[in-house]
Amino acid sequence: MYTDYIFTSRRLGFRNWMTSDLNEFAKMNADKEVMKHFPKTLTTNETSAFIERLQNHFITHGFNYFAVEILETGEFIGFIGLANKIFESNFTPAVDIGWRLKKSAWGRGYATEGAKRCLKFAFDDLDLDRIIATCTKQNVNSEQVMKKIGMKKIAEFKHPELKAYPEYEVCLCYEVAKSEWNNDSKHK
Repeated sequence: MYTDYIFTSRRLGFRNWMTSDLNEFAKMNADKEVMKHFPKTLTTNETSAFIERLQNHFITHGFNYFAVEILETGEFIGFIGLANKIFESNFTPAVDIGWRLKKSAWGRGYATEGAKRCLKFAFDDLDLDRIIATCTKQNVNSEQVMKKIGMKKIAEFKHPELKAYPEYEVCLCYEVAKSEWNNDSKHK
């Protein structure tokens, strides 16, 4: 079991990606239900390239969409974390918080617990001023997590990277500022 986590929450461990994550993550990214709010599932090669981008992001910035495990069992369940977003919009460049979990981890509060812990890391350790989150308009489950972690809706927009996928193009953007988050004791 992995023990050298960057940080932990009550039930979850957050770490950088390892080559050994590829098979489990590729299975997740090939699952049509997991990828329901994305234009397509990902192949093993695409998943490998995604992991490489996340590892490079960590080297450059000290954070990424972290690989997440259940502390009690060491089971890999997906990612929860932070990434720079630079696509053209009124609210970028910005640091985004995001999550993708395998189906067996759904409905257990992991996304909310993990996202709250990532906000603490973003504001207390990285000293960031604000965090955004985006999802497709249809992704009500992700939108609920955004609300639960204290974020407020700031925009409905057409995502410039999804122009070729009209059914996914309309997205929502939520935001939380460090000053707002620190004033809300339930998120500390």
